[in-house]
Amino acid sequence: NYLEAIEENSGRFATENAGINSKESDYGTSFYGNQLVFASSRVVKGTSRRIQKWNNQAFTSLYAAAVDGDGNLQEPEKFSSDIDSRFNESTPVFTNDGNTMYFTRNNYIDGRKQKDSKRSTLLKLYKATLKDGAFGDVVELPFNSNEYSNAHPALSVDEKTLYFASDRPGTLGQSDIYKVAINADGTFGEPVNLGNAINTEGKETFPFISNDNELYFSSDGHPGLGGLDVFVSKMEDGGFGRVMNVGKPINGPMDDFGFLIDTKTQVGFFSSNREGGLGYDDIYKFRELRKITCE
Repeated sequence: NYLEAIEENSGRFATENAGINSKESDYGTSFYGNQLVFASSRVVKGTSRRIQKWNNQAFTSLYAAAVDGDGNLQEPEKFSSDIDSRFNESTPVFTNDGNTMYFTRNNYIDGRKQKDSKRSTLLKLYKATLKDGAFGDVVELPFNSNEYSNAHPALSVDEKTLYFASDRPGTLGQSDIYKVAINADGTFGEPVNLGNAINTEGKETFPFISNDNELYFSSDGHPGLGGLDVFVSKMEDGGFGRVMNVGKPINGPMDDFGFLIDTKTQVGFFSSNREGGLGYDDIYKFRELRKITCE
């Protein structure tokens, strides 16, 4: 009867196109002050971008659009030329003071690209620091590897824990969600799998922690409406409550992911490749009309 449960959770959001999409891929949003930062494979007039062979699109860069209290967005601009590389950058997350940024990039740093044993360039997590008004000093996180991917960082409310998706050894499915402690001296602990309360034999990815201590993530392993669906689990006493599908219209038959919400305004964004969009992946804006009942 999982469809009945999804139906009960449905109708809690009013959704619309965010108005910043291109004919290419736009996805993976994050708040940075009064800006929304996202990944896009758009090519700006007068510039050139290298094309990826597997999807015939340009490598993604980070863009930023000013956002008001109602979630209305201004024209996006390139976020940071210092962060931009020849390969993909995506899914940033920022500390509350705005001085530190974690983000996803292909395995490329200091002008060097590295590959795994199968000659593929995978994904790694990187950290950048704000200095003189710009992000720089990019370093890769110590638990990365050339042999598996780490991607899509998210921060806990107290910023002492980093959540991310990975297909590292010990993963239950195609990819799982992990957490790792951020120590007071800036070092990191050992990554810990969130376990089978969250992870399945399918794909779990794109974690986000709300200010209400709710873990939102996307999965094709939990019962859903098709493709990746967005799910939520209340975090309490170091564990996780029941995993619940957030319902329609956030979720549908295609891939729905990258859920982000400002719990003060109840306005947020998610990404989807659903029909009716402008490009391959589009960013959608939503307003939460009522909270989910976590029982």
